Amino acid sequence: MRNDSVQRRRFLRQSTALAAWSLYASRAYSDARAPMPMGGEAAPRMREGAPSATAQGAALHRAVHQLIDHPRVLDDPWALPIVGPEALADLQATVDRQSRGMRAGIVLRSRYAEDRLAAAFERGVRQYVVLGAGLDTFAYRNPHAGLRVYEVDHPATQAWKQARLAAAPIPVPDSAAWVPVDFEVQSLADRLYVSGLDRDRPVFFSLLGVATYLTRPALFSTLEFVRSCAAGSEIVFSFSLPESMLSEAQRARRTRSMAAMAALGEPWVSFYQPAVLAANLRAAGFRTAQVLAPGDANRLYFGGRSDGLRIGSNHMMAAVV
Repeated sequence: MRNDSVQRRRFLRQSTALAAWSLYASRAYSDARAPMPMGGEAAPRMREGAPSATAQGAALHRAVHQLIDHPRVLDDPWALPIVGPEALADLQATVDRQSRGMRAGIVLRSRYAEDRLAAAFERGVRQYVVLGAGLDTFAYRNPHAGLRVYEVDHPATQAWKQARLAAAPIPVPDSAAWVPVDFEVQSLADRLYVSGLDRDRPVFFSLLGVATYLTRPALFSTLEFVRSCAAGSEIVFSFSLPESMLSEAQRARRTRSMAAMAALGEPWVSFYQPAVLAANLRAAGFRTAQVLAPGDANRLYFGGRSDGLRIGSNHMMAAVV
């Protein structure tokens, strides 16, 4: 009898082969438009003209989730097309690493943000700013009529994403807007206002998988901008715990991950204690600051599963102005 790893490999080969064929059959792929390779020695770094390595990794995990996890926590029909059929080897390698905890954390943060966004939309919010958008696909599967989606990211990553969207092809609706910005050296507020954000109306923000890579001043500058927005504005973001709050096994995984990301030029620089962070946000003027801890997240989003998919030390924050 085949073990779980062999079964996953077989399923992935069959699924990705079918998905790749559907992409190729829809239109001929042009070598001139092919995106930068997503793995191996040619994997791009966060340098001038190159996209974020973390954006690529998160996209691969979202794509794998569509293929091998059932039921899905995040239902994203564009997750596989946006990475493209040339990423089959990278998808296979992602499965082989069996990094279910990381995959769970990546899909959880998107699902939680989208659930909070849906609630905000019900109370009248019509502007959504995706900070550090990477290859996030919400803007292209947006179910909320009248919701304007602003995608904010490093210019190199956005240029690469636009090439990926064209190559797939994935239609970009009129409700989507591009906002290229470098968080560390440019004003987020200025870039958003130039792009059409209405400062007199509430805004929903997400900052997923980004806070760990930002310096503390850069993160709190962003949070201060959110706090200055109209009443009812909200931000949902993921964050990482300090080493002192991790188990021995978690610290070992953290050390490996940090070394790998530092080698790619994207070091982890900031960590936060949940209670302290929530208190800081309330002191800064947010009306509420709510932490989603792993236990609650697993109960809400991963309960009753037979495949063991669940998160480890991932934490989410939702703060409302």
